[in-house]
Amino acid sequence: MKFALRGLCGVVIICSGLAQQAAPSLVLNDLEYFELPGLNVMVFQDIYPEGHQAGVSIIQNGERVATNGDIRLEPTPGQWQPMPKQLKRIVSKELNEITAQLAYPDADRNRKGFNPIDYPDLSFSYQVRVRGEGQSFRIFVDLDQPLPAEWVGKVGFNFELYPTVLFGRSWYLGEKSGIFPQQANGPTVRTTDGEFQPGALASGKRLTIAPESDSQRVIIESQRASLFLYDGRNKHNNGWFVVRSLVPPGATKGAIEWLVTPNVIPGWKYKPVIHVSQIGYHPRQSKVAIVEVDASDQDIKKVSVKRVLETGGLQEALAGDPKAWGKFLRYKYLTFDFTALNEDGMYVAEYGDTRTEPFKIGSDVFQNRVWQPTLEYFLPAQMCHMRVNEQYRVWHGLCHMDDALMAPINHNHFDGYLQGASTLTRHQSGDAVPGLNAGGWHDAGDYDLRVESQADEVAILGLAVEAFRLNYDETTVDQKNRVVEIHQPDGKSDLLQQVEHGVLSILGGYKNLGRLYRGIICPTLRQYVLLGDGVNMTDGLTYDAKLAPEEKTATHSGRKDDRLVFTEQNSGHEYKAIAALAIAGRVLKGYDDQLATECTAAAEALWLEEREVRRGIRDKVTAAVELFRTTRKPAYRRFLLDSRKEIVGGIGGMGWVIGPVLPLLEDSSFTEEVRTAVKAQFAQVQKQQQENPFGVPYRPYIWGAGWGIQRFGVEQYFLHKAFPDIVSTDYMLNALNFVLGAHPGPNTASFASGVGARSMTTAYGINRADWSYIPGGVVSGTALIRPDFPEMKNFPYLWQQTEYVLGGGATNFMFLVLAADQVLNGK
Repeated sequence: MKFALRGLCGVVIICSGLAQQAAPSLVLNDLEYFELPGLNVMVFQDIYPEGHQAGVSIIQNGERVATNGDIRLEPTPGQWQPMPKQLKRIVSKELNEITAQLAYPDADRNRKGFNPIDYPDLSFSYQVRVRGEGQSFRIFVDLDQPLPAEWVGKVGFNFELYPTVLFGRSWYLGEKSGIFPQQANGPTVRTTDGEFQPGALASGKRLTIAPESDSQRVIIESQRASLFLYDGRNKHNNGWFVVRSLVPPGATKGAIEWLVTPNVIPGWKYKPVIHVSQIGYHPRQSKVAIVEVDASDQDIKKVSVKRVLETGGLQEALAGDPKAWGKFLRYKYLTFDFTALNEDGMYVAEYGDTRTEPFKIGSDVFQNRVWQPTLEYFLPAQMCHMRVNEQYRVWHGLCHMDDALMAPINHNHFDGYLQGASTLTRHQSGDAVPGLNAGGWHDAGDYDLRVESQADEVAILGLAVEAFRLNYDETTVDQKNRVVEIHQPDGKSDLLQQVEHGVLSILGGYKNLGRLYRGIICPTLRQYVLLGDGVNMTDGLTYDAKLAPEEKTATHSGRKDDRLVFTEQNSGHEYKAIAALAIAGRVLKGYDDQLATECTAAAEALWLEEREVRRGIRDKVTAAVELFRTTRKPAYRRFLLDSRKEIVGGIGGMGWVIGPVLPLLEDSSFTEEVRTAVKAQFAQVQKQQQENPFGVPYRPYIWGAGWGIQRFGVEQYFLHKAFPDIVSTDYMLNALNFVLGAHPGPNTASFASGVGARSMTTAYGINRADWSYIPGGVVSGTALIRPDFPEMKNFPYLWQQTEYVLGGGATNFMFLVLAADQVLNGK
């Protein structure tokens, strides 16, 4: 009996050993990141550290939980702190190791048009090596030379932890333990440099993150320097939790060595996701459920579309096996066509244990509570130089009435603003420029006014007026008293009132500067990062240097907080404004004839100015098209016909512009040339849309591609209207579906906040500090974590995923919804 037990124990030991040997390990895959089921480690494949998207990153059980593993000069750096430059990336499958060679400083980040950064007098190079070891990975930091003595204690290796999934989770570090808090707390300490920095929550050699959660547990062990845990939100509202080790004095090779062990759920597979429109479908519309599954998943199930019964419960309407589409990014895709369903009602789709939110099938699916929030909420909330009320709520007070001071010359500001050697106007730097405190919409997160954004907004709104003859009134806009009342009709078209508001800003700049402005933006970073009511950005009183800093009169003050107005020579921006003013000159007739006349006159005068065209003639062609449609003057027709070679050659960007005006040009040979080019281009579009199962041009760079896909959809509409026998509505409707929820990744929310059963209700807008949203705003959408991870987090500070913008971000969506309703209902 004893012998038998010993033998049995031996068998158990052998089996246990075999199981350990069979456990998957982190190895480098063909996309050059470390991988095992449930765990990916990317090493310096991404390029956007300011947006928490670079360095060493961890994707654990389907969630990106850590990023920006790299050397930093502060415990919790923000957006405008010094960054290193990546010099080289070496991948060794033999060593199962990736090495990134980097150096401080990255002076290229001060290039023209980038946010200027003040770099300290420090220059050094180093390597970050990451090696896969079983289900762990080891990080080494090797310095080429020891740090200067004055920088010891300031330079360290940081690793940022995504905060949202950690709220309420526990941690252990050294002799301390705690809970990751919902909000930032103290302590805050003053450094020897006089800076305020978060105090460490704890320190030690071993950190355990979320030990109670098998899906989130991560252990970090430092072999040399101590680990410190910080809450970066104490310093920057958009900060993350940070783990940091300081580089020891005199250290070079192996200055930092961490062993990182993220827990992996055995046998983990990506949970299936069903992508459908969160609004639903018109009965005549193609309807396809796109099922996203783990690339290794072989257990293919049936798809069932069920009707939601009025009496409760679900009734199967259509079921069947999905078709295999193939692999896109890291997932396998299946499709199920339920176009045959056309009975009005509410439905859900199911695949295994996965069920979608309810969606509608009905001929009125795009008519109510879809495009309206953009016009009712988003545009009013963004209106500058107004007080915006909604019943008991004030979205913001009367703001920026002290606009604007002429920007200093030879000045590289932040957010792409640059003033050259001249103001390009009669005004001198520091002069108060009158007439700029009227009209315009705040850029959604930053409160600045960019001329191209104002122009694009006016243009798409004006084109919507023409295309859909919409006379919708839900808002009072009182320009005289500078008050907006949401959900209080005033008997005027809301669309036309918004067009008016945009041109008041563009014309205000033109009249008072003698040219178009480049933009209007606050003078300091403290103002720029304002979270809250824009009325608090400035005191609303025009700066007067003769007054003491705290002295003020009824109209002026000695506080130099007024926004700055920048000018530039940029033909693209100028032609955008010309096109917008020409469109406004048409659509405002009968609403405000005097303003319409001023818009047309300004557009024609600006057209006559000599300017260098640097990036093709698309914007100039657009301006000429809109001027010709407005005035019918032969000069604009002549320019367009003289540019036929360029237009036909660039039909991909200009077909949608030139198509609607072809009947007015009355040139049959040119029309035929354009038709031939459009036909060839549409064939190319059809081919490109097969690259992914969503049938749209999804190619994100840093920002999510949602805005570009919306714009693509709008252009497809104009092409279809001009060439209905060549261009179908398929890809226009695909673009709309993409924005409404049919996009890659586990977050199936509609990009349009407050639109659909599930939508992005945590967004990067003016109320982002409240983790809230503006109805009708449209976020940038699903971004790409290089090389293959689609991501859209419910986090208000990832601007590349959740930001609202002006210039068509929301109004292109509104236009696209109205276009879908028009073409599907045969209006």
